[in-house]
Amino acid sequence: MSEAILVIKLAALGDFVQAFGPFAAIRAHHPKARITLLTTPPYAELAARSPWFDAVWADGRPSWTDLPAIWRLARRLRGGGFRRVYDLQTSARSSRYRWLVGPGVEWSGIARGASHPHDNPLRDLMHTVERQREQLAMAGITEFPQPDLSWLDADIADYALPPRFALLIPGASPGRPGKRWPAAHFAALAAGLGLPVAVVGGPAERPLAAEILARAPGGIDLTGRTSYAALGAVARRAEFAIGNDTGPTHLVAAAGCPTLALFGPESDPALCAPRGRAVAVLRRDSLARLEVAEARTALAGLVAA
Repeated sequence: MSEAILVIKLAALGDFVQAFGPFAAIRAHHPKARITLLTTPPYAELAARSPWFDAVWADGRPSWTDLPAIWRLARRLRGGGFRRVYDLQTSARSSRYRWLVGPGVEWSGIARGASHPHDNPLRDLMHTVERQREQLAMAGITEFPQPDLSWLDADIADYALPPRFALLIPGASPGRPGKRWPAAHFAALAAGLGLPVAVVGGPAERPLAAEILARAPGGIDLTGRTSYAALGAVARRAEFAIGNDTGPTHLVAAAGCPTLALFGPESDPALCAPRGRAVAVLRRDSLARLEVAEARTALAGLVAA
């Protein structure tokens, strides 16, 4: 009977994308194991499409005071018969899950009593990718194959994309406006690119897309229309992408699209910049002060590289 492995990754899209490499490494290290991913509902479908997991469980992250829900989660985790857990979330919450899984289970992470602790005191100063690699190395995984993302694909014929286009990602967390380059700057950049643009994001970004496309006629508004898989397919068709520090920017970079990522003061690219075939980063204390000409110059260097 194959061994049962649990992988925990609960976080936001950008963090989830940056775990693609660790996911692939875990699968390569345990080729015959039955590997289950515990994640949050928004990423369950994406994970299920990948070749890395035999099962994907959605965790609604119930309140610790909701004892019936916590009991159901514990019963499910203990019923999985897991021999080892790779906690890639390494949060206070996910560390508590060690007690829900039950005794005698090997644990890679930062939970108290972990059999394979990631006990580097500088772990919080490492880029997410390097931090997770070191964590896995401390648990015996030392080979990190380039993850095959060919599964991150979909039929996008209905989008009627032009032969050449640029991809714009003007959104970011609504509660963190400092992470957004002004839509007017995206619009001015788009107007001078010399090729059509496609604007992607969630339904909440439709007003941003409208503002941009009013200055860049001939573009396509894909906000609210792309699944994660479809976004990967769009990214492979694009000449390049420019986006804020947000999950879709991480995804298009991982899919291989040359990507310019814009960072403000609220996050540090040294810790969480997108990774991909060709990625450049611009950071300013205020994104409102990042000039369009600077972004245009950075894009030219990215595409020429």
